[in-house]
Amino acid sequence: MLKEFFTAALGMQNQQTRLEVTANNMANANTAGFKRAGVFERNLIDARANFYNTKGDAEQNDPPIGSYIEFDPGSYQQTDNPLDIAIQDDGFFVLKDQEGKDYLTRAGHFTISTEGEITAMDGKLLMGSNGPITIPRDLLEKSRKEDVAMQIKVNDNGELSVNGNTIDSLLIADVDDFNTLQRISNQDFIGTWTADFKFKNPNEINVKQGWLEGSNVDIIKEMVSMIELQRMFEAGSKVINVNDSTLDRSIMIGRYM
Repeated sequence: MLKEFFTAALGMQNQQTRLEVTANNMANANTAGFKRAGVFERNLIDARANFYNTKGDAEQNDPPIGSYIEFDPGSYQQTDNPLDIAIQDDGFFVLKDQEGKDYLTRAGHFTISTEGEITAMDGKLLMGSNGPITIPRDLLEKSRKEDVAMQIKVNDNGELSVNGNTIDSLLIADVDDFNTLQRISNQDFIGTWTADFKFKNPNEINVKQGWLEGSNVDIIKEMVSMIELQRMFEAGSKVINVNDSTLDRSIMIGRYM
């Protein structure tokens, strides 16, 4: 009798993890630069070990988690915004926060701070070959004084210029093994201690200004997967309820014997 409880609970744990990952994918279907996540089949073994009190990953991650990231490129959308930049092949933009930590992202939606720094929407600095990309103060003040928009150009090799003046070149990083990257937010990644970064030469960079890379989530497939997972989860719940009722009756009968 108890074996049926454990078997059903094992399946429900796995489906719960998949439901959470699928729901997060669907929630970020329209997030620029988001990469779809999946779940390793290995979690079934880890979850079973947890039931037998076997020390391991399952005890540290309860319910078991072990998602992986699919780094396939998302769909590209033309925005005509000069600060929207899409990487057309492998690689990541390099960002730096106020603490000096580096991040990688495919989300190319940027803005200009009051100090002239080009930043991501969360305030992280966009890095160039010479450090954080910053528009010179004289060009910034001239634009404000004359109330004229700056002409920002980014060529295919990542060279950024303002009003015809070359400012810097985008710093594009790549890794040999995507498994060495850890997701920090829906759009940003950091490298683990095993990560081996390499920075692309300008002739290896291929970017497109005025375009934005969207999520690589197929919302239709995720919705179908969500429905299937909900049905499997409900089936496991029914198995537990039926066995629970049967166990209650067995206990009641045992009291009168």
